[in-house]
Amino acid sequence: MTTLSLPRLKLPLGIQNLSEIREGGHYYVDKSGMAVDLVEAGKYYFLSRPRRFGKSLLVDTLKELFEGNRALFTGLAAESRWNWSKPHPVIRISFSSGSGPQGRLLAQRIRENLRVNRVALDLPLPAGLPEEDLAGNFADLIRQAHQSRGERAVVLVDEYDKPMLDHLTDPAVAQTQRDMLSELYGTLKDCDEHLRFVFLTGVSKFSKVSLFSGLNNLTDITLDARWSALCGYTDEDIDTVFAPE
Repeated sequence: MTTLSLPRLKLPLGIQNLSEIREGGHYYVDKSGMAVDLVEAGKYYFLSRPRRFGKSLLVDTLKELFEGNRALFTGLAAESRWNWSKPHPVIRISFSSGSGPQGRLLAQRIRENLRVNRVALDLPLPAGLPEEDLAGNFADLIRQAHQSRGERAVVLVDEYDKPMLDHLTDPAVAQTQRDMLSELYGTLKDCDEHLRFVFLTGVSKFSKVSLFSGLNNLTDITLDARWSALCGYTDEDIDTVFAPE
């Protein structure tokens, strides 16, 4: 292997944004082809991986694909395989900031996520829906996104379980968090006709009977060998992409 001829680039330490990695001169292990394979193989997915394992970067990669940002994929596996002529509206939800002391801020976190996505998609507030109806507002956001763009919406949820994991030592609070999130995620099944793709990631595998009782059509790919390298690095990745190091 002629490693001396390969240029040294910046190490992508802690970066969860595809555009920053691609435009900032960092090493990048190309997962875009596998991301396309995943989209072509199904519609509803759940993936569990440890923290700092590349889940957020994978979610961002899917976001950039569906939004049609082709320039970020120049020279990558997805460039020649993706239909760049049909961008989809993307709704990205993240619970990385948790839900505050005793879980009191979860409803506020959900409302803020919905507001940020409405602003990004330039969509008006729903008429006649109370702010407290989080599931109703989420469903309205999905429907509006589809109707306004003419293409079905994509929903990406990062760290779906953090509000519960933050309160495992207080079962009553964790149960309240779970119930609120279960109602929110259950909305996705009711909005099936408006959805192109749904992808949820987290650290833990909660029983589908409890948290995902309303979303029982999720395909759990956590232990599926076909997608084992979807995020994170393999030995081959280290030996090739990071060879100059």
